[in-house]
Amino acid sequence: MDPLDQRIVSQLVTDARASYAEIGQEVGLSAPAVKRRVDKLLDTGILQGFTAVVDPEALGWGTEAFVEVHCHGNVPTDRLLAGLEPLPEVVRAYTVSGEADAIVHLRAADIHHLETALERLRGVEFINRTVSTVVLSRLLDRPPQA
Repeated sequence: MDPLDQRIVSQLVTDARASYAEIGQEVGLSAPAVKRRVDKLLDTGILQGFTAVVDPEALGWGTEAFVEVHCHGNVPTDRLLAGLEPLPEVVRAYTVSGEADAIVHLRAADIHHLETALERLRGVEFINRTVSTVVLSRLLDRPPQA
């Protein structure tokens, strides 16, 4: 990825709805040249797609928590993923260093829904225990910068 590609990615992060012509005007390329570069960034996996960012509260999922997941023994990551993926409240999951085997980001409609989701999470056969931290307010939510 060269500096021109970085500038294109930066423009897309700022406004993914910008036209190739608008991006080209900012970076000094024609619209077709920007399109070729964006296509190449997509083909190589540097850009992984375009998406709409929706406020979870507007969808009724304003309660969130981060949960440390502690497993019985060594659980391979593919098995961990298979256990978490069916739970719709799990919006992100990470393997981590330290005492926990994974950190899970849950979203729910309210505290009762969150409690139900935690019970289902604890019901996954290889999970020994969880440690939950409920989010009170989001201070910073920044997209990655190019």
